[in-house]
Amino acid sequence: MTVPRKKMAIISSYLPGESYGLLGPQIAAGTIEESTGYDCIVIAVTREDDKGALKRVLADYFGTEMPIVGFSMLSGRIDLFLFARELKEEGAMTILAGPQADVDYIGETDWLGHPHRFRGLSNHFSFALHGPAEQIIPFLQNPKGREWREGPGFLYLDESEEVTHNKAQPWNWGFRAKVLWKNLFRLGKRGIEPVEITLGQVLEHVGCPHAARARWVQIDYPVFLSPLGKKKTRVYAKGCSFCDVAVDKGFHGSLDRETVLAQIEQLPRREDGRKIPFELINENALPGFPMLLREVGARGILLSQINLTLRADWFLLGEVFLREALGLAKQMKMRILLASMGFESFDDRILANLNKGLDVETNLGAIRLMRKIKEEFPDQWGYARSEGSVHGFIHPTPWDTPDTETNNKQTISLYALEKDILPDHSVPLIIHHASALGDWMREVERMEAIEFKRDASIIAWWQTGDRIVV
Repeated sequence: MTVPRKKMAIISSYLPGESYGLLGPQIAAGTIEESTGYDCIVIAVTREDDKGALKRVLADYFGTEMPIVGFSMLSGRIDLFLFARELKEEGAMTILAGPQADVDYIGETDWLGHPHRFRGLSNHFSFALHGPAEQIIPFLQNPKGREWREGPGFLYLDESEEVTHNKAQPWNWGFRAKVLWKNLFRLGKRGIEPVEITLGQVLEHVGCPHAARARWVQIDYPVFLSPLGKKKTRVYAKGCSFCDVAVDKGFHGSLDRETVLAQIEQLPRREDGRKIPFELINENALPGFPMLLREVGARGILLSQINLTLRADWFLLGEVFLREALGLAKQMKMRILLASMGFESFDDRILANLNKGLDVETNLGAIRLMRKIKEEFPDQWGYARSEGSVHGFIHPTPWDTPDTETNNKQTISLYALEKDILPDHSVPLIIHHASALGDWMREVERMEAIEFKRDASIIAWWQTGDRIVV
């Protein structure tokens, strides 16, 4: 007699009108389906989605079973925090997972002594799970028991309403090979509908090598508190000062080549038999890129396009490898798209405060090389906004002055960056409470006896006043 499989769902933040995959949640779903007696779907939810309709979909999906709903990659969205709490209050098991799950569950540093700070999400979720997805297996084997509370990676409220935080287990690379690309759904007119994924992801690096450069850095005060830039605050930063993912993941290194190739082999195919375009997750991908293409070709795998996200300095250092890879791409009749480069600014002072580890001249050198390579490999190389690239440009920041504005505008004009480099809209500096800039903001608050507003897990550096309560 066949035992019916139980059900779980994972909810993740998504952008309207898109059709990209969600590698982290979909790997988690694959791990759950392979290692337990559960089916697991991933539901991509936009801000505009009707949460009442979503609740009805979940009720139909789980039927008489107790709903077990994971939440991952939430992007600080208050609507999803509140939705998780509502499900929990109605009897569902809600799990906070993915990037920053531990610090978002626990709350901002010393929030008990500072009520305006983000108090965390321990009341919104039944528990949190930080680290590799396979840690959830003991819970799913007996959800109503208590044995799982001793397992690695779990965070939960004990009987005294204190957070118990079990250290996460190390990454087990064997669980990274299986990705389910047909289990991503969106809300539609008739419940949930499968998403036809047109852009996948392949994981090659866990974390960013720049995050391994942990060091103490001096960061300027906001200009509205120190107009002449004389006051500074010293903080400890892993990688870029604004990057909460660097704090969370650091740099765990590379997956072995066989695991990377297995992920590529599992990607969906287009009608022409080639794999769908995919992002290679490795911010220093160029040194090993030609060898990867050769091994893909040797296995007879047909590719259409690989998207890269790179740093300007490593891009310049990897020029010889990129040219070799483009030569192979020409033979393989595929494209390489530099989908994103984090320029962030064209002012050295702002770059230093962001702890980018590079300067304006490095950014400009990368742009010159990007344009030069386009002339040499017009059909194999893409980098421009018109080709789908979205390069990082952070503005406004707390350090904007007439001088920095002039530096940015002069560089933008002189190098015609609006033509092919700059995105349609810049991104304001977003400070997650657990980033190095979060430490910076708290130190500024202490020194100046002020309080900045909290938008849930984000510190609104542009505004003092009350927090948004979730």
